[in-house]
Amino acid sequence: MNGHIDPAAAAQAARQRVYDSFGKQTVMAAFGARLCRVEPGQVDIELPFRPDLCQQNGYLHAGIGTTIADSAGGYAALSLFEPGEDVLTSEFKMNFLAPADGERFLATGRVLKAGRRLAVCQVEVIAYRGGQATQCVAGLMTAVRVTPR
Repeated sequence: MNGHIDPAAAAQAARQRVYDSFGKQTVMAAFGARLCRVEPGQVDIELPFRPDLCQQNGYLHAGIGTTIADSAGGYAALSLFEPGEDVLTSEFKMNFLAPADGERFLATGRVLKAGRRLAVCQVEVIAYRGGQATQCVAGLMTAVRVTPR
């Protein structure tokens, strides 16, 4: 193949690395979250409503919302990293726009800029109730490439 890398095969390998890593994240399993879209530079994580993940007013706890947003952004970054690399969050800033009141929640992470060491990602969480979607979290995060332990 003369050193030619098939882009479709590379994207599929990156997608598989994201799924493999997600499967090792016990916190996502504990919450009941699942990957529902993995594309180069963009990942969606869905979380069904669970009363045991709520704060005192019955809304999804901010810590849970930021956790799924952080993972969506981190995995969006990982989808662009090279084989053998892993990802850690080095910083995030979240803005809470509305109470997280829904039957299900969708966290999306999109890479805005991927550099040699860092990737800056936009993240959001949308709450779905009935046919209505409400953006409840908007943020930015920085992911760093690391060598796995």
